[in-house]
Amino acid sequence: MEIRIQSIHFDATEKLQAFIEKKVGKIAKSCDQAATAEVVLKVVKPETAMNKEVQIRLDVPGGKLHAEKVCDTFEEGIDQCVEALQRQAEKYKEKQRVK
Repeated sequence: MEIRIQSIHFDATEKLQAFIEKKVGKIAKSCDQAATAEVVLKVVKPETAMNKEVQIRLDVPGGKLHAEKVCDTFEEGIDQCVEALQRQAEKYKEKQRVK
């Protein structure tokens, strides 16, 4: 699976990029039909708490899976998005089995 990382209003570190690839790679194992994953990291208001916005979008045959979270750290947001996408991937797989 191809993972595209886009950081808005800051430069993502190598460590953060490796963390993203590791976590999003777990989704690829559970949802093997996903072709690409797009991760958007954004600092909303630098001077406030809860200012890190994370969006992850997976392209799957017949649609897209999307999760968006706002947290104190990017790592926390990525963890929450990955959990939400894993639940969505399970539902998607169930629907595919029914068809």
